Amino acid sequence: AHSIDTVILDKTGTVTEGKPIVTDIIPHSITEAELLSIAAAVEKLSEHPLAEPIINEASALNLELPPASDYRLLPGQGLEAKVNGMLTFAGNAKLMEAVGVDILHFVNVAKELANNGKTPLYFAQEGKLLGIIAVADTVKPTSKEAIAKLRKLNIKTIMLTGDNKLTAEAIHRQVGLDEVIAELLPEDKERTIRKLQEQGHKVAMVGDGINDSPSLARADVGVAMGALGSSAAIEAADVVLMSRDLSRLPYAVRLAKRTVRTVKANIVLSLGVKILVLLLAAFNLVG
Repeated sequence: AHSIDTVILDKTGTVTEGKPIVTDIIPHSITEAELLSIAAAVEKLSEHPLAEPIINEASALNLELPPASDYRLLPGQGLEAKVNGMLTFAGNAKLMEAVGVDILHFVNVAKELANNGKTPLYFAQEGKLLGIIAVADTVKPTSKEAIAKLRKLNIKTIMLTGDNKLTAEAIHRQVGLDEVIAELLPEDKERTIRKLQEQGHKVAMVGDGINDSPSLARADVGVAMGALGSSAAIEAADVVLMSRDLSRLPYAVRLAKRTVRTVKANIVLSLGVKILVLLLAAFNLVG
């Protein structure tokens, strides 16, 4: 870790708390309750981190969820399922465009949400837009300070996320990262690390989810965040930070640098002592 010059940070659970909440429900031609119940029915079939806050919100309001089936993940876009027998889509603007759903009147609304660090999720049924549900994850209080400390150690910080660019840029501004690369698939993150390595950089990857495992394995040093991170992430990592506090990362880097300096000093001292002993022995022989 002492020679690392670039740190790659996953967003969710690393820079942010990893506990998103529903912030806005904006229906189109239906009620908020109807939009939320359909959305929760679809998301209940998903394992995506953004599914949980929508399900929790519907549960808190005691909404009855319609039957959902035939779930299909659409990587990098969202998912589809049948709700009450009707084909339903949940995901980003790319997905709505791909399935021919008109979102023109909601584009500015979605941009405003994203500029405020929220993730807008579109929901559509039988080719018609149902509305947007925005979800936000709060930035960890220590993230900004940790990134500033890494910069003082001459380490560049890059956040990789599957989130949209505007939301990622909002987090970028909050914590002072050097660079953000958004709208990535898990395999894109691994490719980004490989590309940096090919350019001669020594890269550390910090993450906590199962999707981070390939990137953690690819990096020169993989760092899993917290003992509560996924077992796959911990297995793939070289270092596990027992705390989910990002400020432990610059501390770990400084500790690694100090350890290397101590080892080098001990080697030099040991060689010096051996040379001195040999010189004294040679002097005595000559004498």
